[in-house]
Amino acid sequence: MRTTSTTTRTLRSAALLGALALVSTLTACATDSQAAAPLSDPSGSSAAAHPEWSHYTFTIGDNGGDGSQTLAKITGVFDNAPYKVKFARFTYGPPLIQAAASGDIDLGPVGDVPPITGAAKEYGFKIVAVQRSLTPTQSQENIIVPQGSPIRTLADLKGKKIAVPQGSSAHGLALNALKSVGLTPKDVQLVFLAPAAGATAFATGKVDAWSIWNPQSAIAVEHGARILAKGLPPIDQTSSYYVASDKSLNDPVKRAALTDVLERLSREFAWAVKNPGQYAEAISEEDGISLADAKTSLTAQESRVTPVQPADILAEQQLSDAFLQAGQITTKVDIPSIVDSILPDGYDSSKLG
Repeated sequence: MRTTSTTTRTLRSAALLGALALVSTLTACATDSQAAAPLSDPSGSSAAAHPEWSHYTFTIGDNGGDGSQTLAKITGVFDNAPYKVKFARFTYGPPLIQAAASGDIDLGPVGDVPPITGAAKEYGFKIVAVQRSLTPTQSQENIIVPQGSPIRTLADLKGKKIAVPQGSSAHGLALNALKSVGLTPKDVQLVFLAPAAGATAFATGKVDAWSIWNPQSAIAVEHGARILAKGLPPIDQTSSYYVASDKSLNDPVKRAALTDVLERLSREFAWAVKNPGQYAEAISEEDGISLADAKTSLTAQESRVTPVQPADILAEQQLSDAFLQAGQITTKVDIPSIVDSILPDGYDSSKLG
């Protein structure tokens, strides 16, 4: 599998997250000589068995931070695929949702909020699978405050400035965290900033708190920031979602091939969980952070891929209704209408060999 190298970034949070704002494309080719042996074909398919797939090139949206591009190269998971694959890098979920809706990407992972805000704008995409944390007691995102901050409780955020990537899972965390102590967005100043700009604002004291995910949160804490609220139930989900474009899903032949793409992606993450050292190296390489920082956020990255379940739909509906009630969206979203689970019933990537 042929890949382009990701931009090298410094460890300092502002510079690191500034570099994360860049979008790069990763194209398919052969694994290098240091790579692991290719993972087996998940469906037993081959170019000979599926000649109709040979003219497809699938673009996978990469939300950053999980090492998926580098893992694909290490594992060779797409080496024997009867189609081509490339990766497109995004800094967070909302732009990825837009790309799926426009057909610029075929598949990609996002947090729990981007499908809601995307559906409220009537974008054309569907939720097709769930990426579940293997350590649901480990938060993947947090609300953090600077070292030495006098803010000690969520109630102390009243009247304060909170940096939030708008329409992201961290936006949902902030909303529900405030609600848990009787506050609304009107009681604080939500400063909508993309991750890079949020990092700069947080580092320079222009905001009082920052709702953000790993590895940014973990790195900030490692360098002195303090966690005010963890992104855990009941105020936050620990699952994320794969979304796909309607354009790909509505073509039966392409849909079958896209399911194969998703199963291969799930296999690379199953391999990563069993090879944490190499997984950390992949995250370090892809995000331009130190190996120590990559290991700090590793536990929260470990996940399994499954079909969408009724409980997931309910959780998303409740979150969507909370966004509507808080005035963060203006259109009611019917979550079942944007779900189209494509994996076989009972599929669970954690059971893969």
